[in-house]
Amino acid sequence: MIFFDENQVRKETLLDSSDLSFCKNRSSQMAALDYLISLESDIFVPTYYGNMAKVVEGHRRFLGFKKTIELKRKFLVDLIDEYYEGLLSWEVFSTRVKASHGTRMGGPKKRLVIPSKPKEEDYFYANPYECLQLLRESNGTSLKETM
Repeated sequence: MIFFDENQVRKETLLDSSDLSFCKNRSSQMAALDYLISLESDIFVPTYYGNMAKVVEGHRRFLGFKKTIELKRKFLVDLIDEYYEGLLSWEVFSTRVKASHGTRMGGPKKRLVIPSKPKEEDYFYANPYECLQLLRESNGTSLKETM
């Protein structure tokens, strides 16, 4: 299921196919283009939380906490199933999605560090909290003021 918004932008809608031809069959160049578009977008919603999405998320945090919606995938799947089964109206569905993601917009948050389970902790490049804290302190503010 894909929801399309008239304001949704993809590289295919920004550029003509002739402009995209320079990266045809060049996956690294296409990935670089995806990265730049994701970085500069008003809102970034990664559909897959791989390494590239994590790096984009961290870079967007570094650029001033640009809106980056971290999806609760399992919750959304269950909610979408309920909507399709007719158990929820669109209004209830929409309200629950917004309520569940209200605090997942890419704002400042301390990085989860688990020394005994490093694979379960937040990746530094997705949430460079320590760097952001130093950056804020050099500007005379602290992350605590923005939390």
